[in-house]
Amino acid sequence: MSTQPVSRSGAARTILVTGVLVVVAVYFLLPVYWLFVSSTKDHESLFSSNGFWFADSFHLVDNIRHVFSASGGIYLRWALNSLLYAGVGALVATYLAAAAGYALAKFEFAGRNLILLFVLSGVLVPGTATALPLFFVFSGIGLTNTYWAVLIPSLVSPFGLFLARTYAEAAVPTSLLEAGRIDGAGEWRIFHRIVLRQLTPALVTIFLFQFVAIWNNYFLPLVMLADERLYPVTLGLAGWRGITERSPQFFELTITGAMLSVIPLAILILVLQRFWRGGLTEGAVKE
Repeated sequence: MSTQPVSRSGAARTILVTGVLVVVAVYFLLPVYWLFVSSTKDHESLFSSNGFWFADSFHLVDNIRHVFSASGGIYLRWALNSLLYAGVGALVATYLAAAAGYALAKFEFAGRNLILLFVLSGVLVPGTATALPLFFVFSGIGLTNTYWAVLIPSLVSPFGLFLARTYAEAAVPTSLLEAGRIDGAGEWRIFHRIVLRQLTPALVTIFLFQFVAIWNNYFLPLVMLADERLYPVTLGLAGWRGITERSPQFFELTITGAMLSVIPLAILILVLQRFWRGGLTEGAVKE
């Protein structure tokens, strides 16, 4: 007799959750949709037609060609700079976070809790609060207006370290580590052959978070860089947006450039999402 109310409440809960997810999906996808639609328009239709629907003429190919040819083809350099900053920064930050997180989770040493508290405090500090102090430090050693000024601060991820430590504590069995030591494997080999495999879902998460954060970073390059050739795509597009009042044709260039900058992030998420499934060495420890 009680199954019917339960099933009704379960169905209502499912409908509610589905509705919330649909609203959230629309909230995040609507700006991307608008960006794509706007990038297919020329300058006249961009301001005269419906912003959420296509114009009579389709100018996406022409707009993309103009983006890559404008200002001497500087957009491609900006995109490659962003790929360098985000790719190298995210890769090194993920590796360092995995190593430090594993050490904090599986090794007993003095000051471990203090280090963890220090890391947690770093998670709470916004990047904009550290940009100016970093500028003074890098200016003192002569690294401002160089690739290193953006790369070096990107190599550290307090959130990634905390996530790696939490995941390693739960997903890396101590018995598996002891088995490796009994077989004669050193700590270096255990970390690279066993631990990194177990941490794969966490590593992918850390890499994606760090890659997206660096790719979308605006304030740090703004403070550190003066040479336009070193700009990431975010800072370059902001420069184009700033000259639209005297050069209106840069409106469609900025919008199309922003649309193109989303594509690498979408590809990265689609390629790496499969690694969020279970760990690669699931079942390595037999009961």
